[in-house]
Amino acid sequence: MKIAVAQLNYHIGNFEGNLQKMLDAVTQAKEQKADIVIFGELSTCGYPPRDFLEFDDFILKCEDCVNRLAKESNNIAIVVGSPVKNPVPEGKDLYNSALFLYEGEIKQMQHKALLPTYDIFDEYRYFEPASEFKVVEFKGKKIALTVCEDIWDVGNENPLYVISPLDEMKDQHPDFIINLSASPFSYNHANNRIDILKANVDRYGLPMFYVNHSGAQTEVIFDGGSLVISPDGKIHDELPYFEELVRCYELEEVEKGGIERTQTKEKIALIHDAIVTGIKDYFGKLGFKKAILGLSGGIDSAVTAALAAEALGAENVLAVLMPSKFSSDHSVGDAEQLAKNYGMPYKIIPIKETYDAFINTLSSHFEGMPFNVTEENLQARSRGVILMALSNKYGNILLNTSNKSEMAVGYGTLYGDMCGGLSVIGDVYKTDVFALAEYVNRDKELIPVNTITKPPSAELRPNQKDSDSLPDYDILDEVLFQYIEKTQGPKEIIEQGFDEKLVARILRLVNINEFKRYQTAPVLRVSSKAFGMGRRMPIVGKYLS
Repeated sequence: MKIAVAQLNYHIGNFEGNLQKMLDAVTQAKEQKADIVIFGELSTCGYPPRDFLEFDDFILKCEDCVNRLAKESNNIAIVVGSPVKNPVPEGKDLYNSALFLYEGEIKQMQHKALLPTYDIFDEYRYFEPASEFKVVEFKGKKIALTVCEDIWDVGNENPLYVISPLDEMKDQHPDFIINLSASPFSYNHANNRIDILKANVDRYGLPMFYVNHSGAQTEVIFDGGSLVISPDGKIHDELPYFEELVRCYELEEVEKGGIERTQTKEKIALIHDAIVTGIKDYFGKLGFKKAILGLSGGIDSAVTAALAAEALGAENVLAVLMPSKFSSDHSVGDAEQLAKNYGMPYKIIPIKETYDAFINTLSSHFEGMPFNVTEENLQARSRGVILMALSNKYGNILLNTSNKSEMAVGYGTLYGDMCGGLSVIGDVYKTDVFALAEYVNRDKELIPVNTITKPPSAELRPNQKDSDSLPDYDILDEVLFQYIEKTQGPKEIIEQGFDEKLVARILRLVNINEFKRYQTAPVLRVSSKAFGMGRRMPIVGKYLS
């Protein structure tokens, strides 16, 4: 038996586009004499569809896609993910299902049993969990059909669920496992994925065909990395990251085992490729072509510009240099050099007149009061107004350049440097932003070395340095990581050797600035806990504030 794995980049609600991708994949699979072709979770509509699932018309269009796919299943079985209506009034209205199509009809379907409700997932909001489990019999083989999370509770020390779909099917003696997934990217997830799949193979002694999505849906990025695992636990194949492709496998060869094929999983390279994919699909799927950003000569805007240039083409990224009286000559020079290195169009628009107009307007109200963060923020907001005006006039989408460290502690100005339609590096700590810059320069100097080596500064007052207001980033980022990703409280963090007053200060800054993050652009998710839909915190909470 030959099985084709179709790793595709779907588009939420683009039914014709998704269907055509799958039909093309079916054609490729047929040309390679495949017996089965498998697609990802909710592949008819894309993942995550969220509240689109509440529209009857949306579900009808999913059903139409399934029916049109079924017409192509006369010479090949098609396994596709799609929402399915629950025929009984009790429970949720829908199932998240894997449908087995053959000979022009739906031969069987297996609903998803384990419905995640953590981090970015909210599936129990929409779907009823499966209560029946039956293998699919096809050409003398028994197939255990599963959907994404259905295999993720094996090998965990603290299981989230009280049922295991594969345990329910093992007495039916399946010959192999198919898993339809939509498993989002984070820089450490590929290794976790392999560990979970190997735990399943070890438990059941069966080969597994695991297909994942590739591409990005707003802030959620899918890396592909679909897997075929032999019953001996060897990785028979791991598909490329961030690519669409169809690849066929002989079941008998997979069953033999003995072959281990994996890809390198270097953190910064993965983050780089994920962000480029996220930018490309955000623009492509919304029909945008051109971006704009403020280019300051600092590390954050430089890395954002570099990633945008790679994703969209440098000619489609407009850099705007907006020096103030506090901007150093080398910052302007570094920004200009980066734009020239890429062949990126740029404008220089000093903000003095704009800033002075605000100051003059407010002078009578500020009389007798010293220069402070108010005037600093007015500079950032002057730049924000200019960037948004150019964005409106030219139709370029503004990219936000704030990093995760700054977003965490509120080191940014609402309606100023926090403006933007997409936050490119908002899930990348400052220390990793520097690592990304080095990665961008791995073959030649594109980001000026001075941008990387000079002390970080917002340049909003004379001789300002980030270290005037924040701890060193090496320390800050580790405390933030423990609090945000690891959900460690102050006691646990202090026990790791960090200063008690410093920890209290950092955690307080994180919590009191939730209101800022609530108003920011979607953040491309590259870690296991990004700001946005996967981290839901109250704005008015008192904890540690």
